[in-house]
Amino acid sequence: MRRKLIAILLAIFLTPASAALAAPATWNPPANLVTPLNQVWQHQEQTYNNGNLYGFRNYGWDQIMANRGYINYCVRWDSTATVTAAQRDQIHAAVTRQYKKWTDELVGHNAWPYGDVPVKVVGWAVRNRSQLQWTDTSVDIYVNDIRENAPQCSAPCGRFFQQNGQYPSCPGGYARHYDQSLWLTDGFGGGAGGDWGQRMGREYFMNNINAADMTILLHEIGHTWGLDDFYDWTPSGVSSFIMKAGSSASITEFDAWMFRDWWRHLKSRYGY
Repeated sequence: MRRKLIAILLAIFLTPASAALAAPATWNPPANLVTPLNQVWQHQEQTYNNGNLYGFRNYGWDQIMANRGYINYCVRWDSTATVTAAQRDQIHAAVTRQYKKWTDELVGHNAWPYGDVPVKVVGWAVRNRSQLQWTDTSVDIYVNDIRENAPQCSAPCGRFFQQNGQYPSCPGGYARHYDQSLWLTDGFGGGAGGDWGQRMGREYFMNNINAADMTILLHEIGHTWGLDDFYDWTPSGVSSFIMKAGSSASITEFDAWMFRDWWRHLKSRYGY
């Protein structure tokens, strides 16, 4: 009996961290959310059943799995304002906090393999180098590379442009590639999000940089994962959730279960 107990304890302590975090492949949403969750997934399949739903390979899921557990960002500073080193670090911290609010909802669910998904800001794009008030080399800096009338991070280093996951022309190689852009634009109202990253007003972001919930960023990160908008319909029995713009300032239980439902449907393509 003692030998058996020792064997069990050794198995627990020697189990890799990722395996220990991975929960059994179960699906157990609250009973009151089963119907609206089914409605959402059916709507997605019917609306995006032209190959974009399952065939698309650059969701946030694809990016994290390609990196084996982290996300790299590049900041598109679409502004005339200057940025101090302290502000640069605050922006990095804010993105990290908001991204973690989503990924924490997966921990312990349905064999999700990561307990934490680090976010790294590896680059900045700006019109004039003098706007960035630091001299260290902690991030790559791209100057006056204009795309969509805004500073653009290097295309050879961007996953949106290199969706095969290879970066042979990126000066820093794979370690300095970026998966998503944080595009901060002077005077921009509302937000936008997709596989390329998230865009919102520079003023909004900086004014809310220490907020517990940066609502627009959270909503747009949801789109990067594949979550839909709900402008023209609402699932049965739910009315307030962050992906229904204007109805919630933070991620709700329903948002979390929609998010987990995406993982449930797509995880097999990553071998889970």
